[in-house]
Amino acid sequence: MPDALPKRLLYVEPLRRRLRVRFGGAWIADSENVLVLFEPGRYPVAYFPDANVSRDTLQRTEHTTRHDDLGLASWYTVRAGEHGAPRGAWQHIDLPAHARELQARVAFAWRTMDAFYREDERILGHAADSYHRIDIRQASRHLIVRHRDRVIADTKRPIVLYESGFAPRWYVLRADVDETALTAVPHQTFCPPKGVCSYYDIGNARQAAWSYREAHPEVGRISDLMSFEPDVVSVQIDGTQLRLEPGQTVIPHRPDHDLTVAEALPRRQP
Repeated sequence: MPDALPKRLLYVEPLRRRLRVRFGGAWIADSENVLVLFEPGRYPVAYFPDANVSRDTLQRTEHTTRHDDLGLASWYTVRAGEHGAPRGAWQHIDLPAHARELQARVAFAWRTMDAFYREDERILGHAADSYHRIDIRQASRHLIVRHRDRVIADTKRPIVLYESGFAPRWYVLRADVDETALTAVPHQTFCPPKGVCSYYDIGNARQAAWSYREAHPEVGRISDLMSFEPDVVSVQIDGTQLRLEPGQTVIPHRPDHDLTVAEALPRRQP
């Protein structure tokens, strides 16, 4: 390209999937014509055409904000029956010419709505990025995990998980782990692509290991395997010490809204 890309690059594209929003026990938005805004440092945001939002759902407030790139935004209280969500939705009302695709479209605040759905299946955790990818591969490399002088895991059959934007994560069969060294802790987080994650202490090393006991079917190969945090315990691959790379710290998510852990687990077929 003759010119360097800007530091902040925003773009929109069609979702090409039916997306629905549920609030107060009612479907308040339903569209196959959703546009998704991608913005640096934020999860993707879905914008619904005004015509695909239920009538009387949006009540304009006096609250406005200004987006650095998209101009003035007007905020709405979202109502359904007896339920109300102040500042539950917004609409850009002073868009620059290059962003006119977002004209007459509404975005809903993720945390204030009951749930978002693709067709009849709930989107779990946070807004989904269609470009987020996970690849899982069998390896024959020698992985050793130690805490102080104790060997916690020793295997030549680890599973490596590659995830967009992150360094590889290495998983170990429980048969290759000294489980007597692990202490389960009452702490769980939720990863939208993978599922509910459980954690383990190793001695005084807090949350040094984790496992997706029942990972989502799409990543089922890591179900009930163990992985270890290289900044908490020693993890070596073929003699090379692993380190947590800069920018690789993950902000954990609790189960979304009123979603229970049981609901977040994979659905079993009857």
